[in-house]
Amino acid sequence: MTQALFGDLQGQPLAQRLLVAALENRRLAPAYLFSGPDGVGRRLAALRFLEGLLGGGDAAPRERRRLEERNHPDLLWVEPTYNHQGRLIPRSEAESMGVSRRTPPQVRLEQIRDLSRFLARQPLQSPRGLVILEQPEAMAEGAANALLKTLEEPGHGLLILLSAAPERLLTTIRSRCQQIRFTRLSEACMHSVLAQLPDEQGEQALSMAASHPELLSLAAGSPGALLEHVRVWMTIPEELKQRLQMLPTTPLQALALARDVSEQLEGDQQLWLINWWQQNLWTTYQQPARLQRLDRLRQHLLSFVQPRLAWEVALLNLIDA
Repeated sequence: MTQALFGDLQGQPLAQRLLVAALENRRLAPAYLFSGPDGVGRRLAALRFLEGLLGGGDAAPRERRRLEERNHPDLLWVEPTYNHQGRLIPRSEAESMGVSRRTPPQVRLEQIRDLSRFLARQPLQSPRGLVILEQPEAMAEGAANALLKTLEEPGHGLLILLSAAPERLLTTIRSRCQQIRFTRLSEACMHSVLAQLPDEQGEQALSMAASHPELLSLAAGSPGALLEHVRVWMTIPEELKQRLQMLPTTPLQALALARDVSEQLEGDQQLWLINWWQQNLWTTYQQPARLQRLDRLRQHLLSFVQPRLAWEVALLNLIDA
């Protein structure tokens, strides 16, 4: 029965075997690190793993629904937030609430403190408190140190970190988690996952990727990533896309492009644009130095450097290159 829990998780046989064995043997680590690319099943696997923990391996529609809707009394779901008018707004709610996303969201110290208190309290219905922390690599230093302290004294709760960039976590955090690795899917498996999505969104994504092969290259075996790339691509103004097909050739063009990118695009769009532009520039020029300069631009944006200034310096440097 435990094996059937993961029936909708495709292309991750090793991760599935490890999680099934943990549930069947009832040998659970206090903390897990589900590492691997975005969009390949980490979140789904975490949900099914918790379902198995709550139901003893028996699929229970009620428990599954409560976990998926994130309204189980013993589940805390933590994701990066924006600080908006004194409130922390989760990344998943920011767009619908009209929150400015000029700077990347963060996992903040207050959230880690709430997480620690949640794990320390007595659970209401399940054997233990359950916490899923998305994108822990987006923690500031204070939050990372607080999480490390929690991992050193885990109590009886269960914590799952979902990370696409585990190398950016403190080594001491990684060492205190049992790592479950998720890999990119084969092309056939990726198509199978997308074909099963409702409302033809998977087929629409594949159709868009056929006319824009760089989106498929960016997805690199991740159906979830392809859906996200197509979504963001549709939000970029067409005029900016045209200007970014080639590098600016004069300082005036570079400064104008920096102004328009920083004014017209939110922070997450700018970060996405760097990845897309690197793909295009490599296809056109095949010069690693240009890609490395855009890597530095990404780091500057993630470090909360003023976006327009960061783009101006990067684009002027690209002209010199």
